[in-house]
Amino acid sequence: MANKVLDSQCPCCGAPIFYNAQLSKWKCEYCDNEFTLEELQKHKNVSSIADTNVQDNFDNYINYHCSNCGAEIIADENTAATFCPYCGNASILQNRLSNQFAPSYIIPFKIPKENAQRALKKLSKGRPLMPKSFNNAQNIAKITGIYIPFWLHDIQIGGSLTTMGTLITTWSSGEYIYTKTDIYKFDYEAAMTYERIPMDGSKRFDDEVMNSLEPFNFAELVPYNYAYLAGYYALKYDVDAAITLENATKRAMNSTIDYLYADMGAYQNKTIANNALQVLKNAHQYVLLPIWMVNVKYRDKMYLFAMNGQTGEFVGDIPFDKGKAILYAILLFVFGFALTIGISYALYLLGVG
Repeated sequence: MANKVLDSQCPCCGAPIFYNAQLSKWKCEYCDNEFTLEELQKHKNVSSIADTNVQDNFDNYINYHCSNCGAEIIADENTAATFCPYCGNASILQNRLSNQFAPSYIIPFKIPKENAQRALKKLSKGRPLMPKSFNNAQNIAKITGIYIPFWLHDIQIGGSLTTMGTLITTWSSGEYIYTKTDIYKFDYEAAMTYERIPMDGSKRFDDEVMNSLEPFNFAELVPYNYAYLAGYYALKYDVDAAITLENATKRAMNSTIDYLYADMGAYQNKTIANNALQVLKNAHQYVLLPIWMVNVKYRDKMYLFAMNGQTGEFVGDIPFDKGKAILYAILLFVFGFALTIGISYALYLLGVG
């Protein structure tokens, strides 16, 4: 089958229509009409939420492979695919999309692009050593909305845990100082359930960066519909659920142990004597989460700015201009030297010293 393109059209004028993050609706830029997903579905302009053949919808996409970094990106024909949002390369190749991209749910963009652009501009305030090119108009314009693949894991931890803790008491009597160490043993039976632990399903992103953009409000997850992708990029997962389950399990285990440690109170030197905790149940869902991002190249290195497209939480890897640093150091030295000479001369005129 030949590749098709995503084509969500305005029911009134037939023009391409895009999801508006501020309105939480689809708005036509030509006739200015607004529509909910249900209204578009009535006109058969987007797929039905109840469509059981989800895979068929993915033939409507064009798949791009960046010739520079190899990133695999999903976009519709109306998205300006003139550069790769991951490495900034302008050469993007069009290929046929495979049918592996089938999320169950999506959180639509809630934060508009203008908010992300303003946040990037504000980064320069209080950072005089930041290169001017980092947030120039061209880079700010490249901020791109991307749906990132995530696995949400539900994990139930159960079993027993034995911990040890000490309570140290010190007192003095006469010329002597006494120390008493009491050792306590704690036996726990635990059963804890963790829901929707988010794990990044893309190798393209640093997990620490993705963790910094949490939390997401998963109460706003909606059944996936391709209409939400109009005007945005989407990335297919390239990390399987089984791999991310291992890290999600570590998070759940560590949280359980931390909780039990906190229950021990003020005891010191807390250690684990026996750990029989294990995963009793686990399940997962594949979802797409919204991120505004741009990679800025400076001195042959890429610097990332990313914003949670739902909450507005953002992280930025900010470079500093070595040339500016040297210039400011020279100016500071000259100013300090001139100030010292001026003070010395003033004291000389006053006959001091």
